[in-house]
Amino acid sequence: MTTASPRRRDRARLPAPERRRQIIDVTTRLIAERGFWGLSMQDVADDCGLTVPGLLHHVGSKDRLLVAVLEHRDEQDHRSLTEALGRPETEVPLPEICAALVERNAAQPEIVRLFAVLEVESLAPDHPAHEYFRARQENTIRVMTTLARTHGVPEPETLARQVMALMDGLQIQWLRDPEGLDLITAWNTAAKALF
Repeated sequence: MTTASPRRRDRARLPAPERRRQIIDVTTRLIAERGFWGLSMQDVADDCGLTVPGLLHHVGSKDRLLVAVLEHRDEQDHRSLTEALGRPETEVPLPEICAALVERNAAQPEIVRLFAVLEVESLAPDHPAHEYFRARQENTIRVMTTLARTHGVPEPETLARQVMALMDGLQIQWLRDPEGLDLITAWNTAAKALF
């Protein structure tokens, strides 16, 4: 006879929304540490005090769990950005939006790491987030291009691509050396030249 692990035996029953949030938080941390391919549903279940079937009851599949993590991150980032700007994004110049994004990211290295790991892994066409990241990149460039055009920037799409490349590149450097690179200072210095 097998006995349940101590985590499962003592687990508290949580309402479904709280359990889903716990699952997303645990999965976010594990993907940031190991990448999607290194993610084990058993590890997620163990850290949440669930069985794998119990975990699957809440999320459906590993691929759906990944999409839920990405969508949750996007919702949080959009809400946070809107609050930080204090007005609709369409009324804010692109440099101000970028500065707010960098400040938000500097405060959440684990989430930035998660996103960076998944973005690189998803370059493989068979990755479950491949289409998500392709569409996200296309949408980000489109939105930044529109914002730049609205504020009279010459060559708005070129600027949008440069902004995205610079932001992604600085974040990777910061993740490699968080003590040696201040992300906000590095962005502000580069943004002066870019904008």
